[in-house]
Amino acid sequence: MTAIIIGATGATGRDLVDLLLQDTAFDAIHVFVRRPLAISDPMIETHLVDFDQIDSWKSGIRGDVLFSCLGTTLRAAGSQEAQWKVDYDYQFNFAKAAHENGVPTLVLMSSMGANPQSSVFYMKMKGQLEEAVKLLGFSNTIIVRPPSLIRRNSDRWGEKVGVMALKMLNKVGILRSMKPLSTEAVARAMLTCSLHMKGQQVVESRELRMLAGE
Repeated sequence: MTAIIIGATGATGRDLVDLLLQDTAFDAIHVFVRRPLAISDPMIETHLVDFDQIDSWKSGIRGDVLFSCLGTTLRAAGSQEAQWKVDYDYQFNFAKAAHENGVPTLVLMSSMGANPQSSVFYMKMKGQLEEAVKLLGFSNTIIVRPPSLIRRNSDRWGEKVGVMALKMLNKVGILRSMKPLSTEAVARAMLTCSLHMKGQQVVESRELRMLAGE
Protein backbone atom coordinates (compact mmCIF):
# COMPACT_ATOMS: atom_id res chain seq x y z
CA MET A 1 0.00 0.00 0.00
CA THR A 2 1.00 3.61 -0.55
CA ALA A 3 0.53 6.22 2.17
CA ILE A 4 0.23 9.95 1.49
CA ILE A 5 0.91 12.42 4.30
CA ILE A 6 0.48 16.15 4.68
CA GLY A 7 1.78 17.61 7.91
CA ALA A 8 4.72 15.18 8.02
CA THR A 9 7.04 17.80 9.56
CA GLY A 10 4.70 18.31 12.52
CA ALA A 11 4.91 16.26 15.71
CA THR A 12 2.16 13.76 14.91
CA GLY A 13 3.15 13.56 11.26
CA ARG A 14 6.77 12.77 12.13
CA ASP A 15 5.68 10.00 14.47
CA LEU A 16 3.36 8.65 11.78
CA VAL A 17 6.19 8.49 9.24
CA ASP A 18 8.29 6.51 11.74
CA LEU A 19 5.45 4.03 12.29
CA LEU A 20 4.71 3.63 8.58
CA LEU A 21 8.35 2.79 7.93
CA GLN A 22 7.99 -0.13 10.35
CA ASP A 23 4.61 -1.39 9.11
CA THR A 24 4.71 -4.16 6.52
CA ALA A 25 1.29 -3.16 5.14
CA PHE A 26 2.91 -0.13 3.49
CA ASP A 27 5.68 -0.17 0.92
CA ALA A 28 5.72 3.50 -0.12
CA ILE A 29 5.23 6.85 1.61
CA HIS A 30 4.61 10.09 -0.27
CA VAL A 31 5.03 13.20 1.85
CA PHE A 32 3.96 16.63 0.62
CA VAL A 33 5.82 19.27 2.58
CA ARG A 34 7.02 22.86 2.42
CA ARG A 35 10.45 21.98 3.78
CA PRO A 36 12.53 18.76 3.67
CA LEU A 37 12.05 16.03 6.24
CA ALA A 38 14.76 15.42 8.80
CA ILE A 39 14.86 11.73 7.84
CA SER A 40 15.38 9.91 4.56
CA ASP A 41 14.53 6.36 3.54
CA PRO A 42 14.07 4.49 0.25
CA MET A 43 10.36 4.13 1.08
CA ILE A 44 9.87 7.90 1.31
CA GLU A 45 9.26 10.11 -1.70
CA THR A 46 9.30 13.76 -0.74
CA HIS A 47 7.34 16.35 -2.72
CA LEU A 48 8.38 19.92 -1.90
CA VAL A 49 5.31 22.01 -2.66
CA ASP A 50 3.69 25.40 -2.32
CA PHE A 51 0.27 24.58 -0.88
CA ASP A 52 -1.14 27.69 -2.56
CA GLN A 53 -0.26 26.27 -6.00
CA ILE A 54 -2.03 22.90 -5.85
CA ASP A 55 -2.85 22.81 -9.58
CA SER A 56 0.86 22.53 -10.34
CA TRP A 57 1.31 19.25 -8.43
CA LYS A 58 -2.08 17.76 -7.52
CA SER A 59 -1.74 15.08 -10.22
CA GLY A 60 0.93 13.46 -8.03
CA ILE A 61 -1.48 12.87 -5.13
CA ARG A 62 -1.97 9.15 -5.66
CA GLY A 63 -2.04 6.25 -3.24
CA ASP A 64 -4.22 4.18 -0.94
CA VAL A 65 -4.51 6.29 2.23
CA LEU A 66 -4.25 10.03 2.79
CA PHE A 67 -3.20 10.95 6.32
CA SER A 68 -4.02 14.62 6.89
CA CYS A 69 -2.10 15.98 9.90
CA LEU A 70 -1.50 19.55 8.78
CA GLY A 71 -2.09 22.34 11.26
CA THR A 72 -0.71 25.41 12.96
CA THR A 73 -1.40 27.56 16.01
CA LEU A 74 -2.99 30.99 16.03
CA ARG A 75 0.21 32.40 17.46
CA ALA A 76 2.37 30.89 14.72
CA ALA A 77 -0.08 31.83 11.97
CA GLY A 78 -0.47 35.42 13.16
CA SER A 79 -4.20 35.72 12.51
CA GLN A 80 -7.38 33.66 12.33
CA GLU A 81 -7.43 34.13 8.56
CA ALA A 82 -3.91 32.73 8.20
CA GLN A 83 -4.69 29.81 10.52
CA TRP A 84 -7.85 29.04 8.54
CA LYS A 85 -5.78 28.85 5.36
CA VAL A 86 -3.48 26.19 6.81
CA ASP A 87 -5.90 24.19 8.96
CA TYR A 88 -8.92 24.34 6.66
CA ASP A 89 -8.14 25.44 3.09
CA TYR A 90 -4.94 23.49 2.56
CA GLN A 91 -6.33 20.30 4.07
CA PHE A 92 -9.68 20.49 2.29
CA ASN A 93 -8.15 21.32 -1.10
CA PHE A 94 -5.63 18.50 -0.75
CA ALA A 95 -8.32 16.01 0.27
CA LYS A 96 -10.52 17.09 -2.64
CA ALA A 97 -7.67 16.52 -5.11
CA ALA A 98 -6.87 13.15 -3.52
CA HIS A 99 -10.47 12.02 -3.92
CA GLU A 100 -10.53 13.19 -7.53
CA ASN A 101 -7.39 11.11 -8.12
CA GLY A 102 -9.04 7.98 -6.76
CA VAL A 103 -7.50 7.78 -3.28
CA PRO A 104 -10.05 5.64 -1.37
CA THR A 105 -9.29 6.45 2.28
CA LEU A 106 -8.85 9.67 4.24
CA VAL A 107 -7.67 9.73 7.85
CA LEU A 108 -8.04 13.28 9.18
CA MET A 109 -6.62 14.47 12.48
CA SER A 110 -9.16 16.88 13.96
CA SER A 111 -9.63 17.85 17.61
CA MET A 112 -11.67 16.97 20.66
CA GLY A 113 -14.62 19.35 20.81
CA ALA A 114 -14.75 20.01 17.06
CA ASN A 115 -18.17 21.47 16.28
CA PRO A 116 -19.22 23.48 13.21
CA GLN A 117 -21.61 25.49 15.40
CA SER A 118 -19.09 26.29 18.15
CA SER A 119 -18.56 29.88 19.25
CA VAL A 120 -14.84 29.07 19.65
CA PHE A 121 -12.97 29.79 16.42
CA TYR A 122 -10.65 26.76 16.54
CA MET A 123 -13.40 24.25 17.35
CA LYS A 124 -15.70 25.76 14.72
CA MET A 125 -12.96 25.59 12.08
CA LYS A 126 -12.21 21.94 12.86
CA GLY A 127 -15.91 21.06 12.89
CA GLN A 128 -16.55 22.73 9.55
CA LEU A 129 -13.59 20.92 8.01
CA GLU A 130 -14.95 17.60 9.26
CA GLU A 131 -18.32 18.26 7.66
CA ALA A 132 -16.71 19.38 4.38
CA VAL A 133 -14.51 16.31 3.96
CA LYS A 134 -17.41 13.98 4.74
CA LEU A 135 -19.17 15.33 1.66
CA LEU A 136 -16.23 14.61 -0.66
CA GLY A 137 -17.24 10.98 -1.08
CA PHE A 138 -14.19 8.97 -0.02
CA SER A 139 -14.91 5.26 0.34
CA ASN A 140 -13.56 5.58 3.88
CA THR A 141 -13.45 8.82 5.88
CA ILE A 142 -11.95 8.39 9.35
CA ILE A 143 -11.83 11.46 11.58
CA VAL A 144 -9.84 11.27 14.81
CA ARG A 145 -10.43 13.74 17.63
CA PRO A 146 -7.49 13.67 20.04
CA PRO A 147 -7.42 15.66 23.30
CA SER A 148 -4.48 17.90 24.21
CA LEU A 149 -1.28 16.54 22.70
CA ILE A 150 1.99 15.72 24.41
CA ARG A 151 4.75 16.59 21.94
CA ARG A 152 8.29 15.42 22.47
CA ASN A 153 10.65 18.33 23.07
CA SER A 154 7.83 20.83 22.73
CA ASP A 155 8.82 24.49 22.98
CA ARG A 156 5.22 25.72 23.26
CA TRP A 157 5.05 27.21 26.77
CA GLY A 158 1.27 27.50 26.85
CA GLU A 159 0.89 23.91 25.73
CA LYS A 160 3.27 22.65 28.42
CA VAL A 161 1.35 24.50 31.13
CA GLY A 162 -1.99 23.22 29.86
CA VAL A 163 -0.81 19.61 29.73
CA MET A 164 0.64 19.85 33.24
CA ALA A 165 -2.61 21.30 34.60
CA LEU A 166 -4.70 18.56 32.98
CA LYS A 167 -2.41 15.86 34.32
CA MET A 168 -2.82 17.22 37.86
CA LEU A 169 -6.61 17.27 37.50
CA ASN A 170 -6.62 13.75 36.01
CA LYS A 171 -4.77 12.44 39.08
CA VAL A 172 -7.67 13.44 41.31
CA GLY A 173 -10.29 12.11 38.90
CA ILE A 174 -11.23 15.37 37.18
CA LEU A 175 -11.51 15.76 33.39
CA ARG A 176 -10.26 12.23 32.70
CA SER A 177 -11.87 12.29 29.25
CA MET A 178 -9.50 15.16 28.41
CA LYS A 179 -6.35 13.36 29.57
CA PRO A 180 -3.53 14.42 27.21
CA LEU A 181 -2.33 11.91 24.64
CA SER A 182 1.13 11.64 23.12
CA THR A 183 1.53 12.39 19.43
CA GLU A 184 3.06 8.93 18.98
CA ALA A 185 -0.10 7.35 20.42
CA VAL A 186 -2.32 9.42 18.11
CA ALA A 187 -0.19 8.42 15.12
CA ARG A 188 -0.40 4.75 16.14
CA ALA A 189 -4.19 4.99 16.41
CA MET A 190 -4.44 6.72 13.01
CA LEU A 191 -2.43 3.93 11.42
CA THR A 192 -4.66 1.28 13.00
CA CYS A 193 -7.77 3.13 11.82
CA SER A 194 -6.47 3.25 8.25
CA LEU A 195 -6.10 -0.52 8.16
CA HIS A 196 -9.25 -1.64 9.93
CA MET A 197 -12.02 0.98 9.73
CA LYS A 198 -14.44 1.38 6.86
CA GLY A 199 -17.05 3.96 5.88
CA GLN A 200 -17.42 7.23 7.77
CA GLN A 201 -16.09 7.06 11.31
CA VAL A 202 -15.46 9.64 14.02
CA VAL A 203 -13.01 8.37 16.63
CA GLU A 204 -13.13 10.15 19.98
CA SER A 205 -10.32 10.29 22.55
CA ARG A 206 -11.40 7.25 24.58
CA GLU A 207 -11.39 5.00 21.52
CA LEU A 208 -8.11 6.54 20.37
CA ARG A 209 -6.51 5.42 23.63
CA MET A 210 -7.77 1.90 23.12
CA LEU A 211 -6.54 1.78 19.53
CA ALA A 212 -3.15 3.09 20.64
CA GLY A 213 -2.96 0.50 23.39
CA GLU A 214 -3.01 3.03 26.24
